[in-house]
Amino acid sequence: MLSRLKLYLKNFDWIIFIVVLFLVAFGLVEIYSVALGQSSLNLLNFKKQFLFAGIGFFFLFVFTFIDSYFLKSLNKYLYLLAVLTLIAVLIFGETIRDTKGWFNIFGFSLQPVEFVKIILILFLANYFSALATRVKTVRHFFSSALSAFIPVGLVLLQPDFGSAMILGVIWLIMLLAAEFNKKYIIMTVLGGLVLFVIAWFFLFGDYQKERIINFSGASKNAQGSGYNIAQSIIAIGSGGLTGKGVGFGSQSQLKFLPEAQNDFIFAVISEELGFLGVTMVLGFYSIFFFRCFRVLRKINNDFGIYFLLGATGLIFIQMFINIGMNLGLVPVVGLPLPFISYGGSSLISLLLLVGIIENIIIKSKISY
Repeated sequence: MLSRLKLYLKNFDWIIFIVVLFLVAFGLVEIYSVALGQSSLNLLNFKKQFLFAGIGFFFLFVFTFIDSYFLKSLNKYLYLLAVLTLIAVLIFGETIRDTKGWFNIFGFSLQPVEFVKIILILFLANYFSALATRVKTVRHFFSSALSAFIPVGLVLLQPDFGSAMILGVIWLIMLLAAEFNKKYIIMTVLGGLVLFVIAWFFLFGDYQKERIINFSGASKNAQGSGYNIAQSIIAIGSGGLTGKGVGFGSQSQLKFLPEAQNDFIFAVISEELGFLGVTMVLGFYSIFFFRCFRVLRKINNDFGIYFLLGATGLIFIQMFINIGMNLGLVPVVGLPLPFISYGGSSLISLLLLVGIIENIIIKSKISY
């Protein structure tokens, strides 16, 4: 047991761990900063996020030592659990910001869809790896689509368009990696458009429709539905080269910037730490993605390759959309900035995901 522990620690990718640690630290600093501007200085959200980080890093190391092939063997049971959990949250869940997607457990809100994202990656990695040496048929396409769009449909019923979109994108990324015929990709795009139209008329609330309609004209409606984006752009532009300093951002400290600890924490970083701070954050993300893709050519099993592609795709697309939201380039869909935004479910699930990535990397280095 001790020799196995030493072997795993020797092959552990400490660079990935360190950059993730720094990203979490950035988030904690800015959550603390935003708390300074609140009327009460009990720092409750900061304390919660610090606790979430501790739990998340614990699970990171636990899942580093859990064989990814063991998780692979459980993929069907985990998928069934994910679907049942999404059904349960629609019945028993707590409604926050008009979305019924949380369980309230001892005063803490748990958002199961964050963990469902990982389970879907695991399930699809197992499915597509089994097809690696086979001709991909229309039956395979629809089987994988069904497995993805059952959770997508359940999440849309909450309704949580951002998370539903991420689940669909995960499937699309892994479908592309599996090298299906291009006609299937066209079918996917058309199906996504149809699903969007259905959701628009039957599922989305008025505030969600306003976000999508008005995001490109935020400056024209800065006092209405475009207020959040307009304030975010002001915060980003006012940061300059070095920023105003932690705790001195006028937009966040004076509460002009809503959801400063969640959706718009990138704007807080830009305002308080400036261009240099933003460059550091993007640099850490870049190192993370570089290390993950660098190891791809060394992985000698298809499951590991598909899982790593799905995992890095999840983190990248959430990062891209969140930053795009802050810059007014995409609609505000309520997606957190990975490792940085406030939220226990997101932080714990992503750190757990990094643990699985570490296990795959370690296994690629060890010769059995």
